[in-house]
Parts: sequence; structure tokens; C-alpha cells
Amino acid sequence: MILRVTKYGEPILRTKGEPITSFSKDLEAFAQDMIETMHANNGVGLAAQQVDRALQICIVDLSLAYPTQEHIDFEYTYDGRTPPLQLIMPLVIVNPHLQFVSKDKDIAPEGCLSFPSLEGDIKRHSSIRLEFQDIQGNPHQLDCNRFFARVIQHEFDHLQGVLYIDRMGKKDLKRLDPELKKMKQLAQDKLQESDHLNSEPS
Repeated sequence: MILRVTKYGEPILRTKGEPITSFSKDLEAFAQDMIETMHANNGVGLAAQQVDRALQICIVDLSLAYPTQEHIDFEYTYDGRTPPLQLIMPLVIVNPHLQFVSKDKDIAPEGCLSFPSLEGDIKRHSSIRLEFQDIQGNPHQLDCNRFFARVIQHEFDHLQGVLYIDRMGKKDLKRLDPELKKMKQLAQDKLQESDHLNSEPS
């Protein structure tokens, strides 16, 4: 099932996710819905807050952007090995813990499904280590760099209630400010409309 993607201005995007303690069939179904939603919106990552749930779960799928191993321009190991990317994608990440492997950073443009058509340069750590659980609760360790690391950091931020605009430079923020204000106001108007409808007597 394709879920509605929350937009900038909705409070859920600023809410830190609760740890997941129950690895149930319902969680598996929710993860599958997230995957379908991400693919339907041509995304490479999606966090629970982006589908209106404050949970520590996100999805990453780089397999469409990198259809063969020959196209890959980053390094990674999954539990100490380097299986083909297609075998580990889409990657369901539950209760992640992020470590920065080096102090090196790079700058690259980023977008976000919760900010349609808005892009800005973001500085991120170039190499990371991620410890997490899969959809069955099994522990894993992912070490990666470059674009893979960037996507992981973007989604991890979402789980903490942090948005990519929080890490954006002043120049890009100033350029995007009119659109951000419009987006925030639209979200607030929709929330007020929803509250009004819910408060009306039946």
C-alpha cells in the first residue's frame, strides 16, 4: 500500500522516533508499505516520520540508481562482507546507531521527498559505520562511504527529527526561503482544516 508522504511543516517530521521493540507481522507489513511508497515517489530512502509514524525505522534502496556492481562508485561492507548490492536492497534499518569512521567530510546536493523539488548542498561525513537490526530483529553492521553514507545519514537524521535544511548553508537556505515558507504555511493550513473537521459534531 502506498502511503502519504508528510511534508515540511508537519510536526511529525520534527519528532524523534521511538525504538522498536516488537518485530511483528505488522512491522513487516509497514516496512513493505514504506518500500512501495519510496519506489512510487522515486526515492532512494524513506523514514517512518515521512509516512506519519514516529518510529526508529527507515528504508534505503540504491539498487535502481546502481543496477550493476560496475556502476558503484562507493565502498561498503555488510557484516564484514561485500555482497552484491542487489542482494541487500531494499535495506530495512531498525533502531540504528551511527558512528563516524573519519573526520573527512564532503559536500553534495541533496533533495528530500518531504521537500518536493527543493535541493541544496549538504556537508556530510564521508565514511560511517551503522549498527542496526533488520525486520526480524537480527543485528547487522554496515560500513560505507560516499553516496551510500550520505543517504544513510540523511535517513538517520529523519529518525532523530532532524531535517536536511538544518544542515544546509545560509546561501541555499536564503534561496529556498520563499518556497519553504509556502510549504510550511500549506502544511499548517491543512492541519488546521483537519482539526476543524474533527472538532465538528457528527
